[in-house]
Amino acid sequence: MESKSKTSIVNEGSVLKAAWLIALVTIASKLIGFVRDLVVANFYGATLISDAYFYALQIPSLAIIILGGVGGPFHSAAVAVFSKLVGRDDKPTEEVNKLYNTFLTAAFIFFAICAILGFIFADNIMGLIISSGTPELVNLAALHFKIMSPIILIGGIIGIYYGLLVVHKKYILPNLSPMALSLVVILSISLAHNDKSGIVLAAATAVGALCQILIQFPKLRQIGYRIKPNLDIKNNPQFKNICELLFPAILSSTVGQISIYIDMFFASNLVLGAWTAVVFANRIFQFPVGILVTAFLVPLFPIFSRLAGEGNEESIRAYFNKGVGVLFFASIPMIILILLLAQDGISLVFERGAFDSNAVLMVSEALCFLSFSILPYVFRDSITRVYYAYNDSKTPFVIATSSIALKAFLNWLLILKLNMGIAGITLSTSFITLFNATMLGLLMHKRIKLDYKTLFKNFAKMTLAGIITFAAGWFICIKFNSILLPKYIFELSKIFVVMFACGSIYIILNLLFKMDYVQELLSRINRKKS
Repeated sequence: MESKSKTSIVNEGSVLKAAWLIALVTIASKLIGFVRDLVVANFYGATLISDAYFYALQIPSLAIIILGGVGGPFHSAAVAVFSKLVGRDDKPTEEVNKLYNTFLTAAFIFFAICAILGFIFADNIMGLIISSGTPELVNLAALHFKIMSPIILIGGIIGIYYGLLVVHKKYILPNLSPMALSLVVILSISLAHNDKSGIVLAAATAVGALCQILIQFPKLRQIGYRIKPNLDIKNNPQFKNICELLFPAILSSTVGQISIYIDMFFASNLVLGAWTAVVFANRIFQFPVGILVTAFLVPLFPIFSRLAGEGNEESIRAYFNKGVGVLFFASIPMIILILLLAQDGISLVFERGAFDSNAVLMVSEALCFLSFSILPYVFRDSITRVYYAYNDSKTPFVIATSSIALKAFLNWLLILKLNMGIAGITLSTSFITLFNATMLGLLMHKRIKLDYKTLFKNFAKMTLAGIITFAAGWFICIKFNSILLPKYIFELSKIFVVMFACGSIYIILNLLFKMDYVQELLSRINRKKS
């Protein structure tokens, strides 16, 4: 019993250290991405050019971020299978190298075909997605899509590289390499100055994606992976395990992306710049939430996979409940601060150049309604990793598929019938995320008892603390609005005061309510001091 307890403490400590490391690296990458968004907003605003670019970017984004990104199907499949074949510090064997090359070759062929078809049928694809858009918008989006079609080829390969690096505990590169894309975009459009069609922006995005592979490849060679293309599927039994996990996961992610295309269809009926506003709201949303989810779930996923392979449900339950509990604890103040400070923050950071006050209002509205999805988002992403650890990607696929009709109905109701406009798009997204999280949680509970009682008991304490904190923050905002200061000084001062006050109130209340995770954090700090 004693040795088991010590092992648990060591594992937990290593997860926390990895989480901190990943968080720091992800913050650096996200900050550069944020600067990229600032530069794009400054040069293109919320206009026809930005709409065309973001419409065209959705399918390449599906490949490089949804399918090939950290947490995507290719990354998840690589971690789930290779973590059971490769020791933590071991070099890959000949058998593992063979599996790697089979996986890489199959992914290359599949995505190459998709990239070629995307290039050939770019006009038809954009015409379908932006059916209510002007011919000028559709034609420009099709041109951008053709330029960015090579990104589709890169997507799956990056995902495999991400997964293998994580298996070997190389956490920095997978979370740092997206910085390359951002830097290429920033440099290119800054040097171009007057890119009236957005072609420079589209080309820079494609080149930046290629740089991500070039950064990953040398580290894999150093670990011991060698490229020897093969399609020896019959004599490679582990490839079957990859496919059984991968294909439903790809379909699930693609089906999830259909919801984005539904949003794009409805957004094309709204004012010019509406889709750009939704995209920027998502980018801002992903900045804190993406850091939080990536920091905790990247190191936890290989642990889930190993524990599932050992049949150790008790440890899975413990890691899951603690991981989700911490994510909930950090998510609630994010929601509060977005609701209180969205407009001030977006105005302070983005309102310059072509990004005017109207764009600020559109993005703020979209972001506030999107913030309601943070809690179900972190729960959904966490529990999906448990499904993948058990080589079950079919259940998330079925649930994602079942939500498509609901998404279309909610968009129709909120946008066309209730005239909520941009807010209707992001509010429907929040409802769909809640639906998916609820269904995944209920079905997993039938397989593993995840001790939801303890998890949601702590969540109730956090929620009560959050409601009181929001009320206090709202009162502070009202009082602060009566102060006369220059615009940027006012916004900066308000953001700082409200963030500090709300953070302090939230932590103090959780201590008073004896919320487990805060008490545990304090005990850790006290142990380190002593």
